[in-house]
Amino acid sequence: MKISISKKNKLSGKISVVVEKTDYESKVNDVLKRYTKTAKIPGFRKGHIPMGLVKKQYGNAVKVDEINKLLDSELKKYIQDEKLDILGGPIPSYETIDWDLETINFDFEIGYTPELKLNFKPKKPIVRYEVKADKKSVDNQIKNIQEQYGKLISKSKIEKGFEITANFISEVDEINNSSMFKTESLKPAFLKKIVGLKVNDEVSEKSSKIFKEDYELSRNLKIELDKAKEIKSDITIIFKEINVREPADLDQELFDKVYGKGSVKNVTELKNKLSNDFIKQFENQTDQKLMNDSIEYLIESTKINLPSEFLVKWMQLSSEKKITQEEAQAEYEKSEKGMKYQLIESKIIIDNKLQVNFEDLKGFTTELIKNQMLQYGQAAPDEKELEGIVARVMSNKDEIKRLTEQLTSNRILEFFKQNFNYKLKKVSYDEYIKEVYPS
Repeated sequence: MKISISKKNKLSGKISVVVEKTDYESKVNDVLKRYTKTAKIPGFRKGHIPMGLVKKQYGNAVKVDEINKLLDSELKKYIQDEKLDILGGPIPSYETIDWDLETINFDFEIGYTPELKLNFKPKKPIVRYEVKADKKSVDNQIKNIQEQYGKLISKSKIEKGFEITANFISEVDEINNSSMFKTESLKPAFLKKIVGLKVNDEVSEKSSKIFKEDYELSRNLKIELDKAKEIKSDITIIFKEINVREPADLDQELFDKVYGKGSVKNVTELKNKLSNDFIKQFENQTDQKLMNDSIEYLIESTKINLPSEFLVKWMQLSSEKKITQEEAQAEYEKSEKGMKYQLIESKIIIDNKLQVNFEDLKGFTTELIKNQMLQYGQAAPDEKELEGIVARVMSNKDEIKRLTEQLTSNRILEFFKQNFNYKLKKVSYDEYIKEVYPS
């Protein structure tokens, strides 16, 4: 067998394969010999079929099958040995083959991976956001903590700022539920209507006039949001409890309850802790924004000439279902941007040795499990138990794939942070939302 390669241009080329009779003859004969023992042909006992008859009936099909197997394995070996950096796989460039010939020529189209030059120093630096905790955010967090750990004090009459437990009833809509809500969630007109009412008093109102937000109506009626929006009937509300929540004092007892004994010793430390927690809370969000912006810049700024004509053919040929050239062209156009980033990502990983091996993945999975258990307040497992959990996770192929992608993404993000020309911008959460998600 002779294999040669010729380059059509920088992006495409041709592999030519010459298959001689001596390359496949012995394998064909071996298969046919087995057929003489296993084939079922009327008029002949199994295992006693003449070779001539087997050749006549199966010879050509076996020859075609063996040559295709030979082509497949030798092409893969040639591409690997020659270190050919190609996209997709070789495409047969012949339509018909004369299988009766002893020497057969095959040609295959190939598409080369384009060379890339990446620039990590954009003229206009990419913004790297950090969501800082402003005074308003920290004060709100402190207020929430004080309310969460505060005391409920029973009151006789409803006033603004109270918490109310009530029964919500609608015979028409088959609703009879008990729920707690805060007066802040009510529409002003309805709040004005109920101020001064007592326990066991009741009031009826159209569902749309009770709460400021639809989700509050859904929560209190304990029905789906879509269904809550459709209710037109009046809701009867019977007040069962009227309470005011007295905020907990900002003292050591509260700090210990929230963060553990001695972790926070005063209000200043509490504010610092909340500020750091606030920044970490949005770190994943800002990191994802940074990743997306960096990828978008690389795709837009990197000159990538793909062998588009070849790739359209390859997509049409490799599609699970039969598609037309026009459909393959449309699929290519949808995938082009993703293909470009895959090439960029591959270059970054290879050039900077960011590949993930088994030991890397095992260590990453171990730390991930430890952190998850701590997050949910579970005690850290001993080494043997932890190894068992890691082994179970890593025996799942889907989990292996997911974790590999996650670790690879983490490494690329860290590479971006160290190598890109970024401009750090500290903003409040409201400013971040306004800039990143403008209405």
